[in-house]
Amino acid sequence: MMSSSSATEFPFTSADFQTIVGIVYERSGIVLNTHKRDMTYSRLSRRLRVLGLRSFRDYCALLKGREGDREVGFLIDAITTNLTKFFREAHHFDFLREQILTPAAQRRNGERPHIRLWSAGCSSGEEPYSIAMVAAALQRETMADWDLRVLATDLDTNVLKRARAGIYSRASLESVPPTMRETFFDRRPEDRSSSQVRRNIQDLVSIRQLNLLTTWPFHGKFDAIFCRNVMIYFDAETKTALIERFHAQLKEGGWLFVGHSESLLDHQTRFKLCGRTVYRKIGQ
Repeated sequence: MMSSSSATEFPFTSADFQTIVGIVYERSGIVLNTHKRDMTYSRLSRRLRVLGLRSFRDYCALLKGREGDREVGFLIDAITTNLTKFFREAHHFDFLREQILTPAAQRRNGERPHIRLWSAGCSSGEEPYSIAMVAAALQRETMADWDLRVLATDLDTNVLKRARAGIYSRASLESVPPTMRETFFDRRPEDRSSSQVRRNIQDLVSIRQLNLLTTWPFHGKFDAIFCRNVMIYFDAETKTALIERFHAQLKEGGWLFVGHSESLLDHQTRFKLCGRTVYRKIGQ
């Protein structure tokens, strides 16, 4: 329950909450259950203060009005959770190195391998930069000659700004292996408590804003897709549709990485489990 003091600052009725729930689901596919009501109030109250509004009824009217499309972006940014860190679920990056990138580096068919990886729901950039560092380290070790790119997308425009900057606190680098920390980051002279991802790693990563429920402007297919701890926000219908689209967007035998609490066991005709929350595409 919200405290009476917080509840009286901005009146927030069940009808207001259901309006917001409907807009969030329609525009992002994210399901806000009833137990998220207090969280919704807390995060959006900050936005109401910025806008100078006096109630959630006024805010809902704004969302439905002429400025609604623009404001929805701020709404989604406010209610999405962006918990991440470098090399989160480290076994995925071991798998990427050993089962996907190493075989690609060993190909000797006279053609330069084109490797395309997608971090779908990249948040503030730790995941795609972790992917890029694994690839760069292996390339240095094996002298692999490949054309490798990492696409990083997210719905939240605020975290994408942080990802593009590539600046992180020294404390947040504790999960980065020491050799990579020294090789792929520069300590910032103007702020010794933070470091910046080096340009050669940033150049491997293309950062774009993308709503997973809209049209994907991709021309090619991917060797692997990381979509971890994203589908937990979707209902079953949305999740199924997204998995089908991932299947179509992967190359033959491509890989899909999901979060530790997620599963594709209901889609065993489309993907085969090949590791801890690592799935391989079956068929075309």
